[in-house]
Amino acid sequence: MLCVRCSVRDAASKGVANLLELPLFTQELKGQAVNGQQRGFVGLLVPDLDSVYVDPDTMSTLKSGLTTVFLPLVYVFVFAVGLPSNAMAIWVFVFRSKKFHPAAIYMANLALADLLFVIWVPLKIAYHFNGNNWTFGEGMCKVLVGFFYGNMYSSILFIACLSVQRYWVVAHPLTQQRTDNRLAIAVSVCIWAFIWISTTPLFLYQQAVKISELNITTCHDVNIITRENFEKGSTFLDVQKPYYYFMVMAGLAFFIPCVVIITAYVLMMRKLGHSTMERSNASKNRRRAIVLIITVLVTFLVCFIPSNVMLVVHYALLGSGIANNGYGFYITTLCLASLNSCLDPLLYYFVSEEFRSHVKNTLLCRSSRTVERMRVSFSSLKYSKKSNTYTSSTGHTDSSTI
Repeated sequence: MLCVRCSVRDAASKGVANLLELPLFTQELKGQAVNGQQRGFVGLLVPDLDSVYVDPDTMSTLKSGLTTVFLPLVYVFVFAVGLPSNAMAIWVFVFRSKKFHPAAIYMANLALADLLFVIWVPLKIAYHFNGNNWTFGEGMCKVLVGFFYGNMYSSILFIACLSVQRYWVVAHPLTQQRTDNRLAIAVSVCIWAFIWISTTPLFLYQQAVKISELNITTCHDVNIITRENFEKGSTFLDVQKPYYYFMVMAGLAFFIPCVVIITAYVLMMRKLGHSTMERSNASKNRRRAIVLIITVLVTFLVCFIPSNVMLVVHYALLGSGIANNGYGFYITTLCLASLNSCLDPLLYYFVSEEFRSHVKNTLLCRSSRTVERMRVSFSSLKYSKKSNTYTSSTGHTDSSTI
């Protein structure tokens, strides 16, 4: 979760007695923290009021400019850039590309994953600008959380597939296209099925929590820990679902794909280094490989590595009853993880020459028929390096210097 703070769910009595117990409960928490028995941000939920009481540190964080100004501004940027760029990418892949190949299939699925997340970002923007007050209900909160993590893990998996496919093209350039397409489609379907199943646990525990002192309802910002488990030092029992979830996903959907990506790039560069192709083709493929590696590296360094590492560290500390002192960095990394929706289109643009051409023609409002006529007309011309001119097959000059 974004701001994971401990809270207490049960009280010894009801009604006014619970309210009178709050000061004593706070003193008890301070005493445990001093004695080293427990560290954390702890609040008390009065059952009759169905509300969570949080400590001053938690309240100051929820009211800080980090969560009410910086985070929503980042999400505004994600929405403003990610929505048109990924919509354009899907348009190009679906309506402009005539030759489908494995790389295009993986990139189209990656664009779809980004677009499915970006369309929910306005809810996230409204939530933070509204002082971290979620007004859309528990169900919508779970949907937003599901799409957030679904996008992150599906993006990692599709980038891994794209990386393997690029290596395969370099190592086996004569592979049959039809066979590759079938495999790419099957792999994509499996990834979507895995994401659909793996995000289900996010719907099994409470995401929206009402904070009485601030009169707000947080979404994916507060973990609920019962007083009984807190006093026994068994806080892990209340966070075991998210703990196991993020630990498993960190291994299956982050660590393993990272190993696959690194291996694919090492083998790719080694293959290009020993390539027997023409010097011009080898140099072109090497440049494409370097651009791909740099783009993916930046995406992982900014979006995926910090967020996944902090998820593991955060829930490991929370399960042990220890406060995450790097909380500000933690929520910032999760916010920056959403920037992959803006960086992924750069992957399509720099890796695929065909994609660049289609984007240019789309922006210039050129129809597919017009583009085809231009291609046929241009292919009928011969270019002379000596005179720097294009001539027709009859020998007459049709185009002057470029």
